[in-house]
Amino acid sequence: MKIHPIQTGTVAIHERQRVGAGGPLRQLRMLTDRDWTEPLPIYAWLIEHPEGLIAVDTGETARAAQPGYYPTWHPYFRLAMRLDVRPEDEIGPQLRALGFSPDDVRWVVLTHLHTDHAGGLDHFPRSEIVVTHEEWNHATGRRGRLRGYPNRHWPDWLKPTLVSAPDAVTAAGDVRLLPTPGHTPGHVSVTVEDGDSLVILAGDTSYDDDMQLDGVSPDAKAAKATLERLQQLIDARGATYLPSHDPAAPARLQALG
Repeated sequence: MKIHPIQTGTVAIHERQRVGAGGPLRQLRMLTDRDWTEPLPIYAWLIEHPEGLIAVDTGETARAAQPGYYPTWHPYFRLAMRLDVRPEDEIGPQLRALGFSPDDVRWVVLTHLHTDHAGGLDHFPRSEIVVTHEEWNHATGRRGRLRGYPNRHWPDWLKPTLVSAPDAVTAAGDVRLLPTPGHTPGHVSVTVEDGDSLVILAGDTSYDDDMQLDGVSPDAKAAKATLERLQQLIDARGATYLPSHDPAAPARLQALG
């Protein structure tokens, strides 16, 4: 198997989103923070597997830069992020640059449905889209929009396969869903086992491999418990941990050889 990092633009966020200031006002402090990170990558991943190509997340869409894509009433979109995504940054063109076509992707596994992970769904009308029941229920409809999911922009054809984690993606059982709630209730990571190596495609469980609680996850208790379980898995298996906005993630992946 081979895993490819696919960068679909960048996003700058507040420093207190990357590492949250503790206490009950953690999210408010994140929104009002005046310090910005450098532009962080927005990664999706492509797994070359004998059973077929697997995309983990789809990255962001260039449409997100257009007026009206995000609801103007939502404070996070107004105050807490600066996107830079161009049409050529989207996952479709990036896959073609690697010599693949989105039509060749058998499965698209979404760690969660936030737009910087599901914004590129339009490129995959022929793929099976895999989402957890919990995430789908949390993100759909009017309540989903109130929670920050711009779900009216999802493709009309979207009818995902709903699953519960833990579960296997492949018949061989070497690509699996690992429940990692906290950032969202239905958030999952994807583990890839190849021989003795274990790779964790971790979505938004944290912003880098320091594995600190961020400032945006609504359920701090669940997020902390997830990070503790992931650290135990990393320590036990020597796993390679790859969050979706960590600039150093591709170098750790490449070090596997």
